[in-house]
Amino acid sequence: MRPRAIKIIRLTPAIGVEFSGVDLRREIPDDLSEVIYDTLVKHQVIFFRDQNITPLEQLKFARLFGEPDRSHPVYPEVDGNDEIVELRNNLDNPPDTDSWHTDLTFRQEPPFASILYAKAIPEYGGDTLWVSLIRAYETLSDSIKTELTDMRAIHEMGSFRNNFSAGEVDGTKVTAGHQTIGTAIHPVVKKHPVSGKKTLYVNEGFTQHIIGMRTQDSNRLLQYLYRHIDRPEHQVRFNWTSQAVAMWDNRSTSHYAVSDYFPHERIMHRITLTTDKRLAGRTI
Repeated sequence: MRPRAIKIIRLTPAIGVEFSGVDLRREIPDDLSEVIYDTLVKHQVIFFRDQNITPLEQLKFARLFGEPDRSHPVYPEVDGNDEIVELRNNLDNPPDTDSWHTDLTFRQEPPFASILYAKAIPEYGGDTLWVSLIRAYETLSDSIKTELTDMRAIHEMGSFRNNFSAGEVDGTKVTAGHQTIGTAIHPVVKKHPVSGKKTLYVNEGFTQHIIGMRTQDSNRLLQYLYRHIDRPEHQVRFNWTSQAVAMWDNRSTSHYAVSDYFPHERIMHRITLTTDKRLAGRTI
């Protein structure tokens, strides 16, 4: 049951809601955490504005839902806390998140969710978009759905190659980077473990190749799927305000951080949850 003071405002038909009346600095009762979780699964990304939280309060909220990841392979941490990543971007350090991606799909078990806190935002620009991979699948033609049914794709580290190749001449560090970060294979059509809904589980950030296809054929099909995912009807665009929080279900979304705010700076604190603590207790 939703507490009476809480309002949930739907943002688009496909994806996204905004909560009002929730203070993440306070103790979150069990009934409210259940509402937040169920809303996240149903609407895939949720937002809270005006949350003046500390890193420890962000972590406390995150642990209501799962286990935080530690030590991102590339991004720095916040104040020595390896469970919180700092995304500090400006003209001297432009982001590499300005493309559609689902976080860390090069892992065999990609994370459940992420919680992003706006620490400092530019005067204008710097929006983030999320896309529903459920809606993207549902709007494919029946013939394409049939074609994709048993396909699997290779996911690798994508643009993170740049972090391992700077100054390299023989590829030694790139090879080591691949070994450290890893490679995974996932179904092109993946079922959400809670809702049971099918998702179009490819993203241009990390999906590299569809198994069993020649490279040129794989590239053509992936580009078709990326352009289908990219349709505005599948998306929500969030205009950040100071101290806003976004939480998204990484199993059913991709996102894109718009890089249009230079020379201003944008600082975000992100916690990634590797596990879903409620998953064992839910049935489809």
